[in-house]
Amino acid sequence: MRAVSLLSGGLDSLLATRMMIEQGLEVHALNFVTTFCTCTPKSSSCSAATSAVRQLGIELKVLDNTEGLIGAVKSPRFGYGRNMNPCLDCRILMFSRAREHMEEIGAEFLITGEVLGERPMSQHRDALRLIEKESGLSGLIVRPLSAALLEPSIPEQKGWVDRQAMLAISGRSRRPQMELAESFELHDYPCPAGGCRLTDPQFAARIRDLLEHRPDFTINDTRLLKVGRHFRLSPHTKAVVGREEPENERLTALAEPADVSMEPAEVPGPLTVLRGESQEPMLQLAAAITARYTSKAPDESAVRVALIGGPPQGRILEVMPAGDDELDALRIGA
Repeated sequence: MRAVSLLSGGLDSLLATRMMIEQGLEVHALNFVTTFCTCTPKSSSCSAATSAVRQLGIELKVLDNTEGLIGAVKSPRFGYGRNMNPCLDCRILMFSRAREHMEEIGAEFLITGEVLGERPMSQHRDALRLIEKESGLSGLIVRPLSAALLEPSIPEQKGWVDRQAMLAISGRSRRPQMELAESFELHDYPCPAGGCRLTDPQFAARIRDLLEHRPDFTINDTRLLKVGRHFRLSPHTKAVVGREEPENERLTALAEPADVSMEPAEVPGPLTVLRGESQEPMLQLAAAITARYTSKAPDESAVRVALIGGPPQGRILEVMPAGDDELDALRIGA
């Protein structure tokens, strides 16, 4: 019997997959990545999921879900969680694509590491039913960690899997899972924590700002949110200031042709990317913010800032560094 397992790489999905392998199933692991993942900054695969399949001895299929999730962030059918996380829409999207993958490889059902009551928005009974229905997988999802507390799935009813071997874990404590991992001699798994930036309050503030001022935002815009300090200069203009050299390099790579890039001309300091309208007042303000973060500028002295990218490149602006109160008023998130 062939099944697809949604494998995030976290402890729950690792255990659920191992339990189904123990029952003799042919399990195909499927992992989804997005630009909002916390574990995939420089690659198209999840390091935790890669580690998980190495322990399990199975192959991993990775799909990028960024485009669909951006659509859900812009307009979620089922609302947001505590921050800007459209958890129900996200899971419906993942499960729908998982169903397509099941059909492609001839799998009979889906395995997940969901635990009843573990996540307040997406893992209560009504949410589990909604996700199944909306993704076209009603009755075809096996949740080994909590199955004993749920209605039997079709695979359980038909005897494809042994319901008696399923568990009755519920709630947010991870102790039962950690004990089970110990019994399976599984030791390489990430600490329990959210893996989605959309659940982070500071990142959520940046997303809200983006939705308000640039509702047609792109994948590049979301990647920019993960880098540097962000300042809202006007309804149509934002400045992003690098914190250290790796971020300066990342900003250089993310800068688009219409963006303006600037950096201190004579002292060490950050790269700043100005996105949006770049009239003179915005250039002056962005330069003043850039000057504030130079490392060797004399106190209360003007700083020369060079425009090195974008339409007005080649100019030098001489500005006083912005004050802390001004920065606090303009700052988006942390």
